Amino acid sequence: MSETIAFKPESLAQVHKIIARYPEGRQKSALLPVLHLAQKEFGGWLDVPVMDYVARLLSIQPIEVYEVATFYTMFNMKPVGKYVLEVCRTGPCMVCGSEKILDHIRTKLNIKDGETTEDGMFTLKPAECLGACGYAPMMQLGKFFHENLTIEKVDEILDLCRQGQLALD
Repeated sequence: MSETIAFKPESLAQVHKIIARYPEGRQKSALLPVLHLAQKEFGGWLDVPVMDYVARLLSIQPIEVYEVATFYTMFNMKPVGKYVLEVCRTGPCMVCGSEKILDHIRTKLNIKDGETTEDGMFTLKPAECLGACGYAPMMQLGKFFHENLTIEKVDEILDLCRQGQLALD
């Protein structure tokens, strides 16, 4: 990114509002919500210059931002598709068929874990526990959970995405 990195004025105002929630000297506490804003505003992923910008805003070291951003799977370290398919692969989901769901998506979209389709529409991102064990297998897509998945439900979800009829927010 060769252009100057800067939040839009309304986003920057939101950042300052978030920072103000925490005591003086504790601005690092605002890191997670600020990273969410940054990822949303700067193309759906966190490039090094974006993370450096966040570090400057919070008056912390860049490594402190990198550590957090690379630890949490909700942050993308490379460009992703419009739809990020996060399929749970932990115990309960695996027992209920998430590996079959993952295999179906890999085959249907011709991508591997962590890859994005050639058209930039989908990224497959296997996830560790998404906290919906009673509804396994499940997938998160944007802010929404899709539970009790079957191959047919997955195909329906993919079709709705292609038609632009599935909300992410």
